[in-house]
Amino acid sequence: MKDLLIRTAKRTGLIDAEQLAKFLEENSNPGRLDEHLLNCPYFTEDVVLKLFAEALGWEYLSEIPSKAVPAEFIEAVPATYAQNHYLIGIKNDGDSNELTVVLSRPLDANILDNVSKMTGMSVKPAVSTRAAITSVIDVAYEQKTTVIEEVAEELDSQNLDKLVDEVAASDDLLDVVNRPPVIRLVNDILFRALQLRASDIHVHPYESKIQIRYRIDGILYDTLSLNRNVLPLIISRIKVMAGMDIAERRLPQDGRCSVRLGQREVDLRISTVPTSYGERSVLRLLDKSTALFGLDELGLWEEDLKRLDSLLHRSHGVIFVTGPTGSGKSTTLYACLNRINSSEKNVITIEDPIEYQLEGISQIQVASKKGMTFATSLRHVLRQDPDVIMVGEVRDIETARMAIQSSLTGHLVFSTLHTNDSAGAVTRLLDLGLEPYLVSSSLIAVIAQRLVRKVCPNCRQKYEPTLHELRELGLGSVEAFSSIQNNVSFFVGTGCDRCFQTGYRGRTGIYEMMLVNNEIQEQIYKRETAGTIKRNALESGMQTLRMDGTRKVLAGITTIAEVLRVTQTDII
Repeated sequence: MKDLLIRTAKRTGLIDAEQLAKFLEENSNPGRLDEHLLNCPYFTEDVVLKLFAEALGWEYLSEIPSKAVPAEFIEAVPATYAQNHYLIGIKNDGDSNELTVVLSRPLDANILDNVSKMTGMSVKPAVSTRAAITSVIDVAYEQKTTVIEEVAEELDSQNLDKLVDEVAASDDLLDVVNRPPVIRLVNDILFRALQLRASDIHVHPYESKIQIRYRIDGILYDTLSLNRNVLPLIISRIKVMAGMDIAERRLPQDGRCSVRLGQREVDLRISTVPTSYGERSVLRLLDKSTALFGLDELGLWEEDLKRLDSLLHRSHGVIFVTGPTGSGKSTTLYACLNRINSSEKNVITIEDPIEYQLEGISQIQVASKKGMTFATSLRHVLRQDPDVIMVGEVRDIETARMAIQSSLTGHLVFSTLHTNDSAGAVTRLLDLGLEPYLVSSSLIAVIAQRLVRKVCPNCRQKYEPTLHELRELGLGSVEAFSSIQNNVSFFVGTGCDRCFQTGYRGRTGIYEMMLVNNEIQEQIYKRETAGTIKRNALESGMQTLRMDGTRKVLAGITTIAEVLRVTQTDII
């Protein structure tokens, strides 16, 4: 085989034949030749595999189409077997009983025989890189249909005594072969949630059933009803995964764990509470493989993006991001820190909890039970010579005062507040008990935000809004109405399989960015009302949440109904 590879290298020029011969001579120890070459530091994986393909007369695939993986392969070959041996089967054109098995280790001869026996099909080999094969395995096995109802029928409430022995943690959601029914059921619930892009799973017990709900793009959907008898099994399995006490059913508990879906790492934050019909559980899903949003991907209008970018280069001051829970405040802060992050800046965050790990940034987890609150953490962080500080949330006057004073001593501080709009953040800080002169001298901007669902691009259609809807958006005058009818198209989604029949897919932000100028500083100092401050900001060019939503409706990004759902009428 060595001579064949050297001759192939000379013939094709894929690899320096002399270097190959020298390497093979120096590494003549027993072992598989393909593994030696794949671990060789001189040659890349794809070049080695191309060399083997040429020598053996096999096909080398740089890309593998996931749709080419037949159902027979997925049903017959377990996901863990495919993952451990880095192989995938694809259908051959024209021959219904022949399968091409794509390998990452060309001399794995036994594998071909095993796959042939599992599938009952004749096989022919091909080669590809581990990365290409792994990505196809994930997609192909995700598409495998899971029938949760069938798994649920296998469960019986009498199995509860054996539960502790059965519910050993399962690493991979794709690994369901020979698993006990309760593990398969919970895995399938998690698996379907990830397929549907859900952010939360609710396990809600009723008198006669269990309702499984998924929160998709901010809206809760009832997706599945199960027999009430399986509730103790499901809750106990969830508790074991999260390291909770399965014997404690009368007190609320919190926990967290990680699961894998192929190569995807997903963090779960889990909460259980006792209710009149049994324990209820909510699981928050945080997909680690999802890349953090860049500042230009959040939905900021171009002029707002430029303004925010200029703020991020300030040396000191406080920037607040406001909005209700689930409005994307943390995502915006992470995007800001990612834009700032550089070797020249010392960036430290204080969070509860740490949702995503940011490279090059020190992140501190708040532990209130141990006395590590936002305020105490901030006091210690100031001794770490930071340039930029992010405080997860301002909840009390102590944290607020520390954040404000940190900015006055030459730090750029980011934090969040729960207020309805940007001007309301000022009155909230004053109501907490902060002195007006501190707020006016340190605050440089307040960004209010909401998330709106985007129209599904797969099923969107043109739509004629009513005059009432246009009035609600602030476009109801005769001149505006006639202008819009001639120049603008409105869209709605009709519902399709890709968007879960909702007409929406994905979300984007709408923003209200109030920059604190000299006049607003003076108004804060004089304790003017939020309405007065907002009027001044509008005169300076600020767009309200509803105005920004209207811009996105006119751009065909979202719908009128969505903007009206998440924003209030502008009363100035």
